[in-house]
Amino acid sequence: MWKISTRSTRWFHRGSLAAGFSAAMGWVVVCAALVSPLLGGEGPLTLSGHIERVYSVQFCPDGKSLASASEDGAIKVWDVASGKESLVLKGHAFLGNCVAYSPDGKRLASASGDQSIKLWEMATGQELLSLKGHTDNVRSVAFSPDGKRLASASWDQTVKVWDATSAQELFTLKGHAGMVWSVAFSPDGKRLASASEDQTVKVWDAAMGQEAFTLKGHTHRVNSVVFSPDGKRLASASWDKTVKVWDAKTGLESLTLKGHSVGLWSVAFSTDGKRLASGSEDATAKLWDSTNGQEMLTFKGHRGRVQSVAFSPDGKRLASASGDQTVKVWDVTPRAE
Repeated sequence: MWKISTRSTRWFHRGSLAAGFSAAMGWVVVCAALVSPLLGGEGPLTLSGHIERVYSVQFCPDGKSLASASEDGAIKVWDVASGKESLVLKGHAFLGNCVAYSPDGKRLASASGDQSIKLWEMATGQELLSLKGHTDNVRSVAFSPDGKRLASASWDQTVKVWDATSAQELFTLKGHAGMVWSVAFSPDGKRLASASEDQTVKVWDAAMGQEAFTLKGHTHRVNSVVFSPDGKRLASASWDKTVKVWDAKTGLESLTLKGHSVGLWSVAFSTDGKRLASGSEDATAKLWDSTNGQEMLTFKGHRGRVQSVAFSPDGKRLASASGDQTVKVWDVTPRAE
């Protein structure tokens, strides 16, 4: 009787391809298989209900629900476990551009093409406040970490900071030479970052309303900006097809991420800061290692631009909002080595 000796390698993953080999009695068998584009191996959850392009998505701080804003003017809230629509917030005249949860998850802010920002009570779905002062499309909105202030970015080339309880406008930040597409608070609430059509990102003193410095390096409009969870880095996504990572203290560029075939709409850090996600006009989302810029994964499944990406609080899921009128929720659970 022959004694058969076999040896197999671990499986290697590259994009949607997995491969490995086994050796037995002098024969080498190479195996390759197409696998799901998900680290967890299952297809994405698709949330359908909007009737126009979906521009923004964000998870609630408890991770149990997410909100989406659409060109149809509706703000929808979804149960993540079931994928069912749980709430529809109506009040904007048109163009729901952005949604942002308050840090405690009790309120939701929405920005619109009707030039207003609205605050909603999540327990009841009732409109609490309507903030008016911008003179053009409001593209982005963000709560301060303590939930007391709200920042908004507009095509009127300004960023405004508001009292989130009284709707009082605290100050207006002027300095961009083009439409402002995105705004973000630093984790300590002391700084603001804004991204603009003028190809720059500006960092501001959030208490005084003064410009601290300007980040230059993109060669087209900058559509999205976000601070890392520790506040030490900034990431920006541009129509020049790149994501750039910057030192938030010095303003120096540390990484440029290239891989999308056309312009980018959105960028997001994972809650541990180790990964970045990007959404592009090429209908894909990508996952990147934020420390070395290596592309980890490409998510394919949308039939239109990926306008917004957001990580769940536990870092295990990624939501993507698309021009195909849907939101998809992907499993991005890190694979054990």
